[in-house]
Amino acid sequence: MINQTETSLAWLQQRGIGALAEKMGIEFLEFSVDRSVARMPVDGNTQPAMLLHGGAFVVLGESLGSMAANLYAGEGKLAVGIEINATHTRSATSGHVTGVCTPIHLGRTLTTHEIAISDELGRRCSTIRITNLIKDMPGAAS
Repeated sequence: MINQTETSLAWLQQRGIGALAEKMGIEFLEFSVDRSVARMPVDGNTQPAMLLHGGAFVVLGESLGSMAANLYAGEGKLAVGIEINATHTRSATSGHVTGVCTPIHLGRTLTTHEIAISDELGRRCSTIRITNLIKDMPGAAS
């Protein structure tokens, strides 16, 4: 029996995660409307002081939140980010960071997700919140 995560991961593989997420080495581990998990290597995504770049945290968070919103939106709909914020509370210098995305609000036209990003020791490094607008897919029949 195929579970929701396996079906959703197949949907994600077919759709693709986007060129930026691929370049940054983001790997989705779990993917559903209720909870999505992805990880990203620190190596290759650092700023000059060799710390994970703050923007890299945001890319991981937006990738998780936007893809989860698009899964929720369904066929013929498109979820697009309209607001994002991040609070960085700890640096990451090696290994991988893992983001866990959970919905705060799933509505007809708006979704809001929180993404908690932690290092390999389970210490939270960044908290991201993203709001997406759900609209008709361009070119989709109404």
